Amino acid sequence: MENTEKQVLLSIRNLDVVFGHGKKAFKAVNDVSFDIYKGETLSLVGESGSGKTTIGRAIIRINPCSAGTIYYNGKRISGKLSRKEDRDVIRKIQMIFQDPAASLNERATIEYIISEGLYNFHLFKDEKDRMAKVEKITKEVGLLPEHLTRYPHEFSGGQRQRVGLARSVVMEPEFIIADEPISALDVSIRAQVLNLLKKFQQERGLTYLFIAHDLSIVRFISDRIVVIYKGRIMEIAESEELFKFPLHPYTKSLMSAIPVPDPIIEKRKKLFIYDPAKMHDYSKEQPSLVDLGNGHMVFGSPSEIETYKAIRFANA
Repeated sequence: MENTEKQVLLSIRNLDVVFGHGKKAFKAVNDVSFDIYKGETLSLVGESGSGKTTIGRAIIRINPCSAGTIYYNGKRISGKLSRKEDRDVIRKIQMIFQDPAASLNERATIEYIISEGLYNFHLFKDEKDRMAKVEKITKEVGLLPEHLTRYPHEFSGGQRQRVGLARSVVMEPEFIIADEPISALDVSIRAQVLNLLKKFQQERGLTYLFIAHDLSIVRFISDRIVVIYKGRIMEIAESEELFKFPLHPYTKSLMSAIPVPDPIIEKRKKLFIYDPAKMHDYSKEQPSLVDLGNGHMVFGSPSEIETYKAIRFANA
């Protein structure tokens, strides 16, 4: 996506999220900084427990920030906000959750689930207008009008995720955090949900933070990818740039785990295991996140950064 004048929609600066206190304190997110531009899909990729979801939940104010600041459209949205500011954030930033079964109220009809945000924020003129909005979005996500009177348990995982998507998009947000929205779905359904996300982005100018652990999925939907390991950013680059030049060993280990469709090649494939203790010596030099040029950022010590630069620009 060519974005000549990139407008920063969301900005995270030096974010820390700590759970617990004293000796039991666990730092889930460690000094994380990145920007998300208006209209783009930025993917946050890392294995389970790397802090991806924690960052998403910090943006929508479920997890409080222990340090650092989050800005949305230039305004701080982390920390204490007035009721009006808080409602503004909820209205403009929506989240689609990983487990569509757990995130939908089992006792509510699909019509009520999709309407909940409309009710809370009075986003309709009258009953007729509310129903028109609900029916329109239901159709757009590929569900039928008769589905509106049913309950979540009557639907498949893919259909439930469509309900989750409809519930978010009907609010007309600017920014959606999609937290592993397809990992619980069958492979055949995944492409349909990804296509829906793309369609809404093009039609409504949406911006996405897409959270995933599988690099093969994010390749085709992301403009840029942020690779995160144990709460720290290891690498940031545009999607194709990252796949052409994966520089950090952790990124390489994630790439080596991508399945190959050919069973014979898959059988012979060697997994690359990332072992920070063996691969880095930070006793003499302190690592940091450095921009190598063309927006490709890598975490490393000064000598590692020189090596990464030499690899990246070897044929330049």
